Amino acid sequence: MIKIPYLTALTTYFSYGLLFAFGQLRDFFRKCIDWWSKSNLQGYAPICLGLEDFYIRRLYLRIQDCFNRPISSSPDAWFDVVERISNDYNKTLKRTTRVNRCLNLGSYNYLGFAAADEYCTPRAIESLKKFSPSTCSSRVDGGTTTLHAELEESVAKFIGKPAAVVFGMGYVTNAAILPVLVGKGSLIISDSLNHNSIVNGARGSGATIRVFQHNMPCHLEKVLRDQIAEGQPRTHRPWKKIIVVVEGIYSMEGEICKLPEIVSVCKKYKVYIYLDEAHSIGAVGKTGRGVCELLGVDTADIDVMMGTFTKSFGSCGGYIAGSKDLIDYLRYTCPAHLYATSISPPAAQQIISSIKVILGEDGSSRGALKLAKIRENSNFFRSELQKMGFEVLGDNDSPIMPVMLYNPAKIPAFSRECLKRNVAVVTVAFPATPLLLARARICISAAHTREDLVRALEVISEVGDLVGIKYFPDEPEKPPLKGDRIKLE
Repeated sequence: MIKIPYLTALTTYFSYGLLFAFGQLRDFFRKCIDWWSKSNLQGYAPICLGLEDFYIRRLYLRIQDCFNRPISSSPDAWFDVVERISNDYNKTLKRTTRVNRCLNLGSYNYLGFAAADEYCTPRAIESLKKFSPSTCSSRVDGGTTTLHAELEESVAKFIGKPAAVVFGMGYVTNAAILPVLVGKGSLIISDSLNHNSIVNGARGSGATIRVFQHNMPCHLEKVLRDQIAEGQPRTHRPWKKIIVVVEGIYSMEGEICKLPEIVSVCKKYKVYIYLDEAHSIGAVGKTGRGVCELLGVDTADIDVMMGTFTKSFGSCGGYIAGSKDLIDYLRYTCPAHLYATSISPPAAQQIISSIKVILGEDGSSRGALKLAKIRENSNFFRSELQKMGFEVLGDNDSPIMPVMLYNPAKIPAFSRECLKRNVAVVTVAFPATPLLLARARICISAAHTREDLVRALEVISEVGDLVGIKYFPDEPEKPPLKGDRIKLE
């Protein structure tokens, strides 16, 4: 539960109300000018219409320099951010030739594989020479190489499932799989804060959708009990299939799923579980096998295990792991497998190699050291932010740390001030989050050194004072983690 200070909530509502009022006033005069000049297409409905369009034009475009920042290096612990300028109040942005070397607190490079790696990079280059950058074909035509077969075997073994199938894009993995698994007459029960790819996949399935309160197994059980008792709308026939969809780590909250309790509820009512481990696979657990390993859940209790390679593995694409019958069915029916271009061979080799490093099959202990490092870095950084008075969401061990901003004016202020001090952060606002819950989402990597984190904390503390986002400055200071020594001005 997010604790919003009363004054903060009041000023946030007031700020958005003021922006909305002035924006509507400007739109009124704009319509008058368009009507007078008759420059619009007569007889055509506006292509862009609605509150989303209003938000983009009147709010987002004013601060778009805080988003889509181009980089000119690999997304390592430090990277090069290209400077942009605007001569029309941010309506258009032009790249310059200048770059700033910035500390990277925004990329999903959890284990540091996104930069050059002594084991992964040479093998990815060799696969590029042998197989080319793309198969130029879907998997069922000419797009299955020996690397794809090896990758699927490696993923299934790593996850702990009999079989797996991989796709070229993580978002599409959810959006394309859910409509194949369920349809009309079926029921999807989704966590209220599930990712947009799950939301769109559920909507596209034609199944009935019900939502349970975020990470609350007790409310999930109530929804399940009610829906099983009522049955399908109008006919009240039993549901053909019921599937509960949750995430391992929620990408905008940094919270770890209460998986043991949810599994218990699903077993009680004999319903399927679909687990999205996009942000947890490779990042948590003793050997990087995700929330099941972290929380002691048997993977046999999870019916459909989904994940992506775009975070911990430093590559692209996604996977579904499950029973052999399920995976065979998906190969025959899923449009992402039948029609989309297969995952790039160098990207596939990168995943295979990174899994081998994580498991220690490269002949070193680097994988175990990376996992220990990201856990240590994440818990240290979260603890220090909380001691400073920031409102930080999420759980220990999670590498995602949302720092609440709330007020719309603080979104660009925090982002720009951090960039001035050579720290690159990602700010997130509507529509990725509810309108009033804007935040900065900090992502920690095993590639960050303790000096990097200390530098980041100094900058964030300074900018937090300047912008006014230390909402709990009077909370009692927690004791530092063992061995940690940090001095902040």
